[in-house]
Amino acid sequence: MVLQLKIESRSVFGKKLKSNRNEGKLPAVLYGKGIETTPLFVSLKDFKKIWKDAGESTIINLQNEDDKKPVGVLIHEVSVDPMKDEPLHVDFYKVEMNKPIRAMIHLAFDGVSPAVKNLGAVLVKVLREIEIEALPKNLPHEIKVDISKLTELGSQIAVDDLEIPEGVKVILKKEEVVAIAEAPREEKAEEVSTMTIADIEVEKKGKKEEEGAEVAE
Repeated sequence: MVLQLKIESRSVFGKKLKSNRNEGKLPAVLYGKGIETTPLFVSLKDFKKIWKDAGESTIINLQNEDDKKPVGVLIHEVSVDPMKDEPLHVDFYKVEMNKPIRAMIHLAFDGVSPAVKNLGAVLVKVLREIEIEALPKNLPHEIKVDISKLTELGSQIAVDDLEIPEGVKVILKKEEVVAIAEAPREEKAEEVSTMTIADIEVEKKGKKEEEGAEVAE
């Protein structure tokens, strides 16, 4: 199912956007090869839902009510208000459907590792995303990492162990490590003093004798 997002033209900028934002409109820009940079509005509510589902590696069709032909784009960059955690502005990049593009794809760790469950290993996620190259229609939303392959302490999953969808090329080297079942680190027990009061008195006495000998010298 192709994700759709309605757009409308925009001629308002800067501080004048306040009233539009209050109406639930999110300012955006559409750009790409062969087209002019175009300012526009999208629904903030609709965008947040699509952004959550699509991320930045899924093709979205922008649909203008006056244009019957949708434009296939990727969410390229989103500016977020750090205080409210709300999108402030979004850049849409028009893709050429017949040319491969590169994108960072999220890794979804799936399953249960026997090494972690039974041997107390620590799952170390070395990579959280990987760079791939594919035609826009073949871009995966995510790539799963089956951690059930981590059966022993020190077991590793490399890029070569991942199930990569057809038509997708991974840019990283095959031997690049994705995840490790690391052996648990043993904490050294703090040394507990077993000195008695008698030992302390002897130690004090010895120090006084040494100090007296130094003065005599």
